Amino acid sequence: MGGREVTDREHVHEPDASMPLVAGGELNRWWRIGLPIVTPFVRLMFRTHVEGLEHLPSSGATIVAFNHISALDGPVLAIEIGRRIKRESRFLVAAEFFHRGFSGWILRRYDQIPIRRGEGDDSALEAALDAVREGVLLAMAPEGTVNADPDTLMRIRSGVSRIALPSGAPVVPVGIWGTHRRWPRSGLSWERPWRPRLAIVFGEPLLPSGDEDDDADVEAFGARLRRHLVRQVERARSLSGEPP
Repeated sequence: MGGREVTDREHVHEPDASMPLVAGGELNRWWRIGLPIVTPFVRLMFRTHVEGLEHLPSSGATIVAFNHISALDGPVLAIEIGRRIKRESRFLVAAEFFHRGFSGWILRRYDQIPIRRGEGDDSALEAALDAVREGVLLAMAPEGTVNADPDTLMRIRSGVSRIALPSGAPVVPVGIWGTHRRWPRSGLSWERPWRPRLAIVFGEPLLPSGDEDDDADVEAFGARLRRHLVRQVERARSLSGEPP
């Protein structure tokens, strides 16, 4: 009912004739310009450790589901994926950021997807589903907002399930730890350490199955995702050198 765990990565990486492939290594002009500019800033702010990148498909429809502990999660995740495997990432981003001058200009150039938070924005989910069906890598924070208490994962919302189940795209759970040391929910912080450790851990992909119109299937896949996400967050925390 809510999907099965995939331990054989070949099941995920085999081409699906029903779904277009967007190849890794084909960054558009804006990504090719932007990555060399922003990567040094990540290196300046963090000592970055990445684990499990082999679990991330190099092409084709993919959903990355990450815990959300900082406003920096999306940018650093996009930078590391783009830099390391040359794949573009599309995120669901709060619609208000698209109306803020420079940030809106950047988000539009990088083809990000606006979502109206707290309004059950079905049009944003449809746009995200269409993007996945076109073969892109979609990144989502299933908690829906920045967590003020990173130690405890918040409720997993249904958005990932409602995109994964109809598309059949593999879902890669990603644990992030360390971004909140520089930019917690309360705002930018320059407390020591000056370069905190940032750990990003990619887990084995989950291949969804079930009916997106069946609440039981949606909840079951969400529960499975939560268990795996908790596991990756724990590993990321350990990799960062911070005790549980």
